[in-house]
Amino acid sequence: MDRDDIILSAEDLTKEFRGFFAVEGVGLRVRRGQIHALIGPNGAGKTTCFNLLTKFLPPTRGRITYKGEDITALSPADIARLGLVRSFQISAVFPHLTALENVRIALQRRRGDSFDFWRSQKVLSAFDGEARALLADVGLSAFETTNAADLSYGRKRALEIATTLALDPEMLLLDEPMAGMGHEDVERISALIRRISANRTILMVEHNLSVVASLSDTITVLARGKVLAEGDYATVSKDPRVIEAYIGAGHG
Repeated sequence: MDRDDIILSAEDLTKEFRGFFAVEGVGLRVRRGQIHALIGPNGAGKTTCFNLLTKFLPPTRGRITYKGEDITALSPADIARLGLVRSFQISAVFPHLTALENVRIALQRRRGDSFDFWRSQKVLSAFDGEARALLADVGLSAFETTNAADLSYGRKRALEIATTLALDPEMLLLDEPMAGMGHEDVERISALIRRISANRTILMVEHNLSVVASLSDTITVLARGKVLAEGDYATVSKDPRVIEAYIGAGHG
């Protein structure tokens, strides 16, 4: 595997909580331009691993590299500036602002402007064209004047993704993007993830295995805090250790 192909990697990633290893010795290599899924039964350490990669937790030991740069000691804000952004970390969805206003604020942040709500309408409206284009990208053009609080759950998630895309990330980390969604919303967000992956890399933690099967190029399976298997869906879904881990832990 060409080293230049690897955009995000982890070596010996470990997190210990008072003698309990939530994640132990995990190695991960995410290839540029792929959709890479992190899956596993309940208690596998997926969320902890994701929080380590996105710098929401410091590792007990191990090393994380992004585009060849060691980011182990950096903060979430630092890595966001490098182009590695976790969706929903910002939660830049203000319930009483419209969809358009929410995206506009995210665009302001990318330009380094503070949350300055007292700017003139003229200055703010300079962002409208780009904000509308992002809303179109996530299928929300018809909802630009709708308050975020009034959007359906799935459309709120789409708006959150639009506010993340406003930061123009090179790599997007999605934490259970389908959680709590009905069938129609799952299909809509799946199509959205496929569309936005055209020119960026995506790493996602996801419970919904049919979504993982249809979207992912590579899947890393965790069990009891360790990497159990890795490969495409056809490979990992037939792996006896993976089948046993899922059946043994109950599906979830």
